[in-house]
Amino acid sequence: MDFSRFTTISFDCYGTLIDWESGILPTLRTVLANHGQSLPDAGILELYGEFEAQAESGPYQNYRDVLQSVVRGFANRFNFEASSAEIRSLHESVRAWAPFPDTVPALRELQKRYRLVVISNIDDDLFAEARKHLGVEFDGVITAEQARSYKPSVNNFQMALRSFAITPDRLLHAAQSVYHDVVPARSLGISTVWVNRKSARPGIGAVRASAVPDSEKRADLEVPDLAGLAAAVLTRARD
Repeated sequence: MDFSRFTTISFDCYGTLIDWESGILPTLRTVLANHGQSLPDAGILELYGEFEAQAESGPYQNYRDVLQSVVRGFANRFNFEASSAEIRSLHESVRAWAPFPDTVPALRELQKRYRLVVISNIDDDLFAEARKHLGVEFDGVITAEQARSYKPSVNNFQMALRSFAITPDRLLHAAQSVYHDVVPARSLGISTVWVNRKSARPGIGAVRASAVPDSEKRADLEVPDLAGLAAAVLTRARD
C-alpha cells in the first residue's frame, strides 16, 4: 500500500480504538447471571452484534436507546424481565470503556504524518468521554448522532468526506468491523485497513457477520492492532 497518497486516516472508535469487549462482556454476563443464565463470551458477542444491528437498522435512535434495546433483546431471548437498572447498565458502562494499550502510542505516531478523524456509531456526549482517554486531538469527528444514521450506512462516510473536504482516494479508513466499516467504505472507493484485534469471537467480534461476497469485504491491509498500522506506515516511510 502506498501510504504517501493519503492525507487523512479515519478510525472507527469502539472495538478499534476502545476495548469495548472489556465493557460489554462483564456487563452482560452480570445481567444474565442475575436471572440464572449463562452463555460463552463468543455467544454473548454474537447476540450483541445481532441485537445492535437490528436496533440500528430502523429509524434513527440515539446510542443509549440502541444499547437499551440490546439488553431487552437478551431478556426476550432468555425469557426474563430485565430491571430498569439492568436495561441502563450497558449504556452506563460506556463511559468507563478504556482504550487498548497500543491505541494512544499508535495515534500519536500516526498523527505526525496524517490528519486523524473518527467516524463512530455513538452519541456526541459519550464520545466526548472516550476522547479524553485517546491521547490526541482529532482533526474531526463524525458521530451517528450527527449523521442521524449508523454505519454500515454510507451516509456516515459521505458526511465525513464532505465535512473534511477530502476525496475518497486521499482517505484511509481503519476499523475492526468488516460489516460496519470495511464494506461501506470500500463501496465509496475509500481504502481500508482491517484491524483484526484479538476477540472472544475471532475475526468478527461484537458485530454482525457481513453477508457480502468475500471480494467485497477484503480490506486493502490487515493488521492485528493499531500498533501494526503505525509500524507499517513507518516501514514504508523508510523504504
